[in-house]
Amino acid sequence: MLDQRHPDRPEVAMTYDALLEKVRYEGAYPTRQRAQEVTLQVLAALGRQITGDERVALAARLPLQAAQEFTRQVPAAEQLTGWGFVKDLARLSGTTPAVARWNTGTVFSVLARLTGPDLLDQILDQLPEGYALLFGRADLRTRQAA
Repeated sequence: MLDQRHPDRPEVAMTYDALLEKVRYEGAYPTRQRAQEVTLQVLAALGRQITGDERVALAARLPLQAAQEFTRQVPAAEQLTGWGFVKDLARLSGTTPAVARWNTGTVFSVLARLTGPDLLDQILDQLPEGYALLFGRADLRTRQAA
């Protein structure tokens, strides 16, 4: 197994293999390879949506390989809504929106446990509407009209 320690990184909550195994189990994916594909696709898409301190904090909690995929992405000029995120992921991964929604929900549910409630609240505050449900939470926030 690869050593996840790096002198400039705090200890991560789980190994890359454990992350993939959780995604595989929760998403009922037939192989570790499929779980890895899904995880990396979703992390790449999320990496295009999150900026600032939340981006740094999330990357610090991810296993190294997952953090690299997440941070390799350049944040988009305009953030997508939750539904826009799912549609974009479907387009980029060559799947249907239903499959992309399943994949997103699976990976996000694992990320929600990895980040903890405080960081997840900060991430959700930064993102447009529709992400709370993808992370397995009710979206109870009221949005201010722009």
